[in-house]
Amino acid sequence: MLSPNLSAIFYLISGVLFILALRGLSSPETSRQGNFFGIIGMAIAVTVTFLLIGNFSSGFVVVLIFLLIGGLIGAFIAYKIPMTAMPELVAGFHSLVGLAAVFVAIAAFLNPEAFNLGSPGNIKLGSLIEMSIGAAVGAITFSGSIIAFLKLQGIMSGSPITFKGQHPLNALILISIIVVTYLLCSTQSPNLFWILLAISFLIGFLLIIPIGGADMPVVISMLNSYSGWAAAGIGFTLENTALIITGALVGSSGAILSYIMCKGMNRSFFNVILGGFGATEQSSLQQNKEQRPVKSGNADDAAFLMKNASSVIIVPGYGMAVAQAQHALREMVDTLKKNDIKVSYAIHPVAGRMPGHMNVLLAEANVPYDEVFELEEINNDFANADVAFVIGANDVTNPVAKTDPQSPIYGMPVLDVEKCKSVLFVKRSLSPGYAGIDNDLFYKENTLMLFADAKKMTEDITKNL
Repeated sequence: MLSPNLSAIFYLISGVLFILALRGLSSPETSRQGNFFGIIGMAIAVTVTFLLIGNFSSGFVVVLIFLLIGGLIGAFIAYKIPMTAMPELVAGFHSLVGLAAVFVAIAAFLNPEAFNLGSPGNIKLGSLIEMSIGAAVGAITFSGSIIAFLKLQGIMSGSPITFKGQHPLNALILISIIVVTYLLCSTQSPNLFWILLAISFLIGFLLIIPIGGADMPVVISMLNSYSGWAAAGIGFTLENTALIITGALVGSSGAILSYIMCKGMNRSFFNVILGGFGATEQSSLQQNKEQRPVKSGNADDAAFLMKNASSVIIVPGYGMAVAQAQHALREMVDTLKKNDIKVSYAIHPVAGRMPGHMNVLLAEANVPYDEVFELEEINNDFANADVAFVIGANDVTNPVAKTDPQSPIYGMPVLDVEKCKSVLFVKRSLSPGYAGIDNDLFYKENTLMLFADAKKMTEDITKNL
């Protein structure tokens, strides 16, 4: 059994490794090292926690068995999951973190002696406050993440679900959580504890259902933040340094990421929580889109335009992820480079369905990091480029975000692909993007639509090159 001082030192070491992990994950070049630091830090934290127990009873063996089962299930899911389903996976894992916080809070409330928190009905006030906050945030994280998972998986409609009086109801429930928490700390009534959990689960559902599909990147990072604060709250309850540090890191980084995502969409964080993209009816423009002229071409046309270009900008999106076209795209780019054509990649902050989605896919295909640029770095280059090759990106290239105040994406910074001399747009059909609105770029004079599977079209272009 470890002494408290020694365990504190090891927990501090694991906390430092978690910080290094986050630092490493800030860049694709250091992400593998960051993951390694995170794994080592978590291994140390788990080992120290087991050694602190000291009593290797039958209960310890049961915990070890469930830890092994959970680890195997998690490893299997992570190994089998395709990159296109990564947002759903993250939402699902967030829900489990929230549920774990709830279960720990229940255990601590029902059996406080086991955690040195006092006795039933006489729990230390500070611990009870921390426990209540951790349980409430954990419950909100769980139910909210379940809704996010269902929306992303397509089991539930990605459109905002609203009803009259929704916002006043949400405000009333949030006030009720504060009131119930105060009464719980005053009376330590078990009934109030269960009521707190019930209304927290309810508000989690109600907070996420009005959020539209295009705001899901923010929801994912926001729920990530919630799960961290839930863990930190329970960490204070258990007086566990590792949980406090880890929860605070996850909570703060998730909040910062949410801010970055909102900035990338020119959205207020509170608007995302209370409103949602795609809440408007389809415009007459979309309803009549089939009547508008659109130019379509094939791989030979695309290869001809690229072969005669001096610079090409690649704009990847969710369609590339669905088709798993990143490797075929890399081969096409290599062919272009052999013909002395300058190629770069333009990444929008919310391309795909979660932050960094496109960066990870391109790194998987060994795309050089110095060829990948964020929106702010490359947006001015479109006007001087010969060809923009848009592969599956939709809402993030839609010019109406700059021109139509009635559009639900108005004000969102988008990639200025329409300023290129020629735009090659790879897409299966003229269907709208995740925001549920038509893309005006389809009908521009300089746009050539390439209707096909992204991977197949890219491979055919490479052959023609």
